[in-house]
Parts: sequence; C-alpha cells; structure tokens
Amino acid sequence: MKRRLALGLLPAALAVAAAGCGSSYSGTTGSSSARPAAAPAAAKVGTGRTKLGTVLVDGNRRTLYLFEKDRGSASTCYGACASVWPPLTSAKGVAAGGVPAAKLGSTKRTDGRTEVTYAGHPLYTYAGDAKAGQTRGQGLDQFGAEWYVLAPSGRKIDGDS
Repeated sequence: MKRRLALGLLPAALAVAAAGCGSSYSGTTGSSSARPAAAPAAAKVGTGRTKLGTVLVDGNRRTLYLFEKDRGSASTCYGACASVWPPLTSAKGVAAGGVPAAKLGSTKRTDGRTEVTYAGHPLYTYAGDAKAGQTRGQGLDQFGAEWYVLAPSGRKIDGDS
C-alpha cells in the first residue's frame, strides 16, 4: 500500500504542476505549441519487453495501460485522471506495429478526441513512466480503480512491477 501511495503522489504532483503551466499531453507524438504544428501521424500500437513480459506500447515505446473502471470501450478517465493517465489519442487513425490490426479500434471521448482501443480497452500511458519500458503504473489503485499493462492477447497482466 505504501508503494502505491508513494508512486501515486509523484505523478499527481507533476500533473498539477504541468496543468498550472498550461502544458498538455495528447498521448501521441507531435509538436509542442512553441513549434509549428506538423501533420499529426497515426497513433502506433506495438509490443515491447518489460520486467512483466511482452506488453503493449505506443509509438514512443511507452507502456500502455487499461483502467478497470472503464466499461466496454467508453473511457471514464478525464480531468486530473487524464493528466496522470494520458489517453492514447489520434486524429489520424491507428497503425499496428506487430499486433493484430483486428484488435485495434477507437472510441470517441466526451472531450471530442478519439481514443485508441485494443481488444475493446481504451489505452493510456502513465505520467510516472519516465522512459520506455517502465511499468511504474502497474497495479496502482488511482481514480477509483486499478491500472494494468496489457499483453498482446488484450488481457491485463496481473503481476507487480
């Protein structure tokens, strides 16, 4: 429990600080508002190796998570939740990077953005994962439910990082 609380506070503090600075994270590769906007690329979902085994990752090799509070493909993570757990969104579709394309999909968020889904689960990154291959969000209980990495099968991996 102490691990979950300690790991949960740092990203929340970072998210609050970032929100105060007016920055945002869309979950896809792109440009900041300080540079000219490039055409957004399709979001990419692939696989990567971690301590937990082979997991889903985004185009930046960041671990992707599911939120157990989500029902079906509808996201329930907005506001402060989405600051700590940025949804993987894409205005240009999604590309499979070594995963079955048939498992990829999308869902419309209430904020108007399109979120990428895998095997029916909305996908998120975790602000506490500072680099590719980290799984610091695994098993955390935040914003009303637990968060888990996904195996290429589309099932959650229910182990500790």
